[in-house]
Amino acid sequence: MPARQPTLHQLVGAPDNLKLSASVRLRFEAIDGQVRPGFDSSSQLVSLRSTLFAEYDFGGVRLGGEIRDARVYLEGDNTPLSTNEVNTFEPVQAYLAADLGDRLGQGSKASVQAGRMIITLGSGRLVTSEEFRNTANGYTGVRADWLTRSGIATTLFWSMPQVRLPSTRAAIGRNGFALDRESPDLMLYGGLVTTPLRFAWGSADIGYFRLFERDGPALPTLDRRLHTFDVRLFRDPAAGRLDWEFEGAWQFGTISNSTQRGSFTRDVQAYFYHLELGYTWPGGWAPRLSAEFDYATGTRATGSYGRFDTLFGGRRVDFSPSGIYNEINRANIASPGLHLEVTPNKRLDGMFEARLLLVPERSDSFATTNVRDLSGRSGNYAGEQFDFRLRYWLIPKALRFELDFDYLRKGPFLRNAPNAPRNGDVRFVAVSLLATY
Repeated sequence: MPARQPTLHQLVGAPDNLKLSASVRLRFEAIDGQVRPGFDSSSQLVSLRSTLFAEYDFGGVRLGGEIRDARVYLEGDNTPLSTNEVNTFEPVQAYLAADLGDRLGQGSKASVQAGRMIITLGSGRLVTSEEFRNTANGYTGVRADWLTRSGIATTLFWSMPQVRLPSTRAAIGRNGFALDRESPDLMLYGGLVTTPLRFAWGSADIGYFRLFERDGPALPTLDRRLHTFDVRLFRDPAAGRLDWEFEGAWQFGTISNSTQRGSFTRDVQAYFYHLELGYTWPGGWAPRLSAEFDYATGTRATGSYGRFDTLFGGRRVDFSPSGIYNEINRANIASPGLHLEVTPNKRLDGMFEARLLLVPERSDSFATTNVRDLSGRSGNYAGEQFDFRLRYWLIPKALRFELDFDYLRKGPFLRNAPNAPRNGDVRFVAVSLLATY
């Protein structure tokens, strides 16, 4: 077995109170049968992401920062590109944190953090920074965490999500540089409480998130004013036992009908839920098999706006990769599926998932494809998706290989909708190397 490589912290001889880490990821991805209108049927992309993180502990007070550099190469003129792929030399984290110890109660732990930071709460379906995607979700604000002696964890936060720049297709294509912007024109705040449920051998999350958005200088928006209440009951997977997860969120508020100034405001009533029941077999490859069902509302032909907004949540946790695939997420979707994970050893793991893809509201666009049939005559069957992932540590904890493959067999909706591309089924592949230091 190859020897474990020294970390960046060890290489520079940093003191124990200084954390240092870095990573470089190189990925090639290609797609054929692109389902999103307006893009090439076949395209490819090479992405490069580099990160450098440092945190110094002064003894109860920590000063931290992280720079991320995300770039792309070999794209075509009509390859799907956005700030999800490019964000060059950005200080996504720059914060000051204070550890308060047990000042809020004997046996408790508390901390406060302020500045630029990355936030993941609960399952990550509503607030996170997705790992597969080339760029990060950054938040500028204040966060407070409190863990009681009895195991109840509370997080409260107020933030201005960073708007990644530059945002024009031309600037993104040339890997242009501009510092991201945060302002009170876009705010996200709320909290999450996690508590053990000893009578049910699991835990519960209860959360509330408020999104406030308004037009900024040269940045028209949908003026979203959303309240999202979230409840999650779960039991983590472990060998030789059942695990489960139920998460549901109710969303209401208002949204503008378009980004045009003066457009009328619509009421929002939307929700999503995720159901999952799994079992992990002990020994051997430790296979875990789970049955899953995901549902997120769409907008009916009449009435209030019904498309669920997943806020700053990740898609890979339930569905499929982002990148130039980026087709399935929590909006106007109903999807039952089976999910299998195996871990033959500490260096190798694999995942396979099969899903049916249904369209709850036939006259609304499906998920994030932008494919739509206003008449509803294309039906509600979008197809089937098969998702495969293989990861192997070529050098343990230093260099990891990853292969992702997705096949989406198009159903009548994705074949016959008026704006659906007239091409074959979707095939997506991504091959990456991740070096960590």
